[in-house]
Amino acid sequence: MDANELLKKVRKIEIKTRGLSQNIFAGEYHSAFKGRGMMFSEVREYQYGDDIRDIDWNVTARHNHLYVKVYEEEREMTVMLLVDVSSSRLFGAIGQEKKDMIAEVAATISFSAIQNNDKIGVIFFSDKIEKFIPPKKGRKHILFIIRELLDFTPESKGTDISQVLQFFTDALKKRCTTFIISDFIAPDNYQKALTIAANKHDVTAIQIYDKRDAQLPDVGFMRVQDLETGIDRWIDTSSNKTRQTYNKWWYERQQNMISTLNRCRVDHTSIATDEDYVKSLMALFKSRGVK
Repeated sequence: MDANELLKKVRKIEIKTRGLSQNIFAGEYHSAFKGRGMMFSEVREYQYGDDIRDIDWNVTARHNHLYVKVYEEEREMTVMLLVDVSSSRLFGAIGQEKKDMIAEVAATISFSAIQNNDKIGVIFFSDKIEKFIPPKKGRKHILFIIRELLDFTPESKGTDISQVLQFFTDALKKRCTTFIISDFIAPDNYQKALTIAANKHDVTAIQIYDKRDAQLPDVGFMRVQDLETGIDRWIDTSSNKTRQTYNKWWYERQQNMISTLNRCRVDHTSIATDEDYVKSLMALFKSRGVK
């Protein structure tokens, strides 16, 4: 992508996602993550509607009455984006390419973060750590992140979620609000690393997928290639058995992913490339805000 084309794409994404974050997401973002950059202040008696996770059981036991912890917001949070830059993100059969939607979602979260006076940082990962952009504030910093999202060329093609989680946990000592943005087409070996990361940080997973990832079309013989391994093969998509086997593979992969995220108590959403990601993110933020 040449410099002028890149600049136009960056500007287009900035206009769209900055407007979304200012007009739609700012309040929902603040509400959804308000309990994550907090300092303990005092306790008070439990009131209907309080988050049961805030109950102070030691004080409750001493006084035989429910008490909750009251927090004061810190002046800022640190937000980290763990962005999958493996080759499978280049796929785009229905809607836009996954990498373009990943860029828009990441940019929207980034602008929402600076609206809330938060720092934002990024780790690009494949099956290795490709690039670490330390958390900072400001529009220039976010425009740099968007440029990298659109134009970054990774060294590797594969995906290893476990490795990026381990790196992230080691690199960021302060509690962060964290978003893993990936198609999650990866080895299912990351539960232990995710458990450790989620115990230390506030982790949310956003899956970006193409509907052709999930279901084969009935178009006869078709040549398909694994973008991460480079292996290609011919398959007969007119075969019901072939399509059913593929659908079963995708369904089981999705169920394993959801089960892992739920066991690790990680909030998550899945967004297809032909869907409105605004609705999905709003629903995710609202569900967090009412917990």
